[in-house]
Amino acid sequence: MNQPAAPETCARWGVYEVELDGPADGNPFTDVDLAAVFDDGEREMRVGGFYDGDGAYRVRFMPDAEGQWTFTTASNTPVLDGVTGGFTCTAPAPGAHGPVRAEGFHFAHSDGTRYLPVGTTAYAWTHQVERLRDQTRRTLAAGPFNKVRMCLLPKWYQYNHDEPERYPFPGSAEDGWDTTRFDPAFFRRFEQEVAALQDMGIEADVILLHPYDRWGFADLGAEADDRLIRYTVRRLAAYANVWWSMANEYDMLGAKSEDDWERLAAVVTEEDPHGHLNSIHNCGPFYDYAKPWITHASVQRQDAYRTAEFTDEWRERWGKPVVIDECAYEGDIDQGWGNISGEELIRRCWEGAVRGGYVAHGETYLNDAEELWWSKGGELVGTSPARMDFLREVIAASPTGVLDPLPSNWDARVGGVAGEYEVTYFGFSRPRFRELPLPEGKRWTVDVIDTWNMTVERVADHAEGTVRVPLPGREHMAVRILAET
Repeated sequence: MNQPAAPETCARWGVYEVELDGPADGNPFTDVDLAAVFDDGEREMRVGGFYDGDGAYRVRFMPDAEGQWTFTTASNTPVLDGVTGGFTCTAPAPGAHGPVRAEGFHFAHSDGTRYLPVGTTAYAWTHQVERLRDQTRRTLAAGPFNKVRMCLLPKWYQYNHDEPERYPFPGSAEDGWDTTRFDPAFFRRFEQEVAALQDMGIEADVILLHPYDRWGFADLGAEADDRLIRYTVRRLAAYANVWWSMANEYDMLGAKSEDDWERLAAVVTEEDPHGHLNSIHNCGPFYDYAKPWITHASVQRQDAYRTAEFTDEWRERWGKPVVIDECAYEGDIDQGWGNISGEELIRRCWEGAVRGGYVAHGETYLNDAEELWWSKGGELVGTSPARMDFLREVIAASPTGVLDPLPSNWDARVGGVAGEYEVTYFGFSRPRFRELPLPEGKRWTVDVIDTWNMTVERVADHAEGTVRVPLPGREHMAVRILAET
């Protein structure tokens, strides 16, 4: 009987891994089927296994309930079939709250802890040399971001014309790739970085496919695409911090139809027993975010000036959380999507927030090494990250831990919790005061928030009726009212 290498305990929402020895001859990636059924006495969960090279096969599972679990493997290879074992699922590790789930128009971890996305983009950071990857990890550990969009596959695009150290398949762009096999070392590096993010409390928004390619990975064909997605999900789904993004700018992958995306999404659903968040990102036209497999909208800008302004409309259209993963990046490159100021990015973040959504960060400041954060990671030099963290604190202070759109005047949007916690945001307007009618039946405290200088000034207590709120006559101001108990 094959004796599995597997631990006796695993923390709730941790990665439990079963390692088995099996055949290394032929093509184990396609010749061998392996799965395991995990059972806690109340339900069964089927998990697909994968070949990790050198005769090693693995099954990874994320237990979501404390207590005793058992497993039994099933395989078309006798030495891997019928292997049994068990473990004890213990209390979660400190700070672990489980996978993030969509909850109405917002997000929460599996244990109910509110999750407020403060996202950034570093598309190709996992494909860089160790010096840059280490610098990226240290930057993230010291920063405010709790989600990173990152490509599974290498990227070839402006300011990113470096060959990666590894590729997902054996072969080469010149001589062709053997898409029936994988390079396990490529995937090990990627999942090690996913694990490093999890240790920092950061979600890995894994972009499975993208069009920025010189190697042929954007047009592998249906069978190779299916194998790639299946293998990737089997390797990564046990990590609690994973989100799936079927593609970045899906509409730029011209060889794929909607039927292809629906088929690939079905592969993810089939192979992910833990039901991680899943979406797909547009360049121009939107995908139909009402599709049942899509958990939230992952949106790119729709206009050079306006995108966050549509957040409340999109919430109503799709009935799901709206994450504007790209509204343009803080930076100074020649491209219009990468040269807005930190002030403008923060304005867009606040505009989206009071409309009930989440606007993400990106940074594209030019440097001689062409190590731009948005693609290669490294260091951040912009002015927006700390101010995004300040916005998160304002949102988190709400009684519900989120902001939802409220009835507003034409010149200033209001978001929060009606009759309890209301934030009026003035954006680029510069009033010297505001006559603010307060909701009846309560007394209120009134704060003036400088969203750029990150200050909160209490200007009134026990206010009723209409209050005249003094303002400094500069941009990026907000007024918050809090009901007194």
